[in-house]
Amino acid sequence: MTKFALDSLDLAALLSSRVCHDVISPVGAIVNGLEVLEEEKDQEMRGHALALIKSSAQEASSRLQFCRLAFGAAGSKGSSIDTGDAENVARQLLADERTRLDWNVPRVLLPKNKVKLLLNLCLIADASIPRGGDISISAKGEDDDMSFHVQARGVNARVTPGVASLLSGEPEDGSVDARAIQAYYAGLVARSCGLEVSLALAGDVVTIEAKPIAAEASESPREQVSAVA
Repeated sequence: MTKFALDSLDLAALLSSRVCHDVISPVGAIVNGLEVLEEEKDQEMRGHALALIKSSAQEASSRLQFCRLAFGAAGSKGSSIDTGDAENVARQLLADERTRLDWNVPRVLLPKNKVKLLLNLCLIADASIPRGGDISISAKGEDDDMSFHVQARGVNARVTPGVASLLSGEPEDGSVDARAIQAYYAGLVARSCGLEVSLALAGDVVTIEAKPIAAEASESPREQVSAVA
């Protein structure tokens, strides 16, 4: 069977669509808040509008900073990213009134794609607990040999249908759209690092692991992943 492959231009377009989708909502709220300020004379309403603008601007900034590391080139000429930077953007995006983030990854410089993979696993974990809960992230090994363990615990935890096949690079329906591109991209990044991602659901806990690809599978050339932002 021919392995599914996504054209590089389609990959870039779909990732761009994903990033735009993530920021449309807070940017739209900023626009609405500004319209209220222009038209409203009541000071209380103007205060509510300013609060909306401030919170939405912070949300948009957090999402863009996260996407810059998770999908983009991160503005760095080097080949490594500080995991402390990854923790900061993950906390800004994920840690809120519904979700608690427990980050147990040591602060080190890691290859860019390993940091991208870690952040993309955070997104998959967050999607698995739609009502919020706890996300725990840890790492094992050092430098190029580091692997990741992510656990999401919450009411009605779930593994989104189709995510496992997308991570493996073989979408169930033979195509990938903007909604599915993040999981597919995470699989690409994992394989470029010599890792494979597994998902497991037990009660209200979803466990995500990124471990070295089995020896017989790793003999094939690794897939190349390029940043698009």
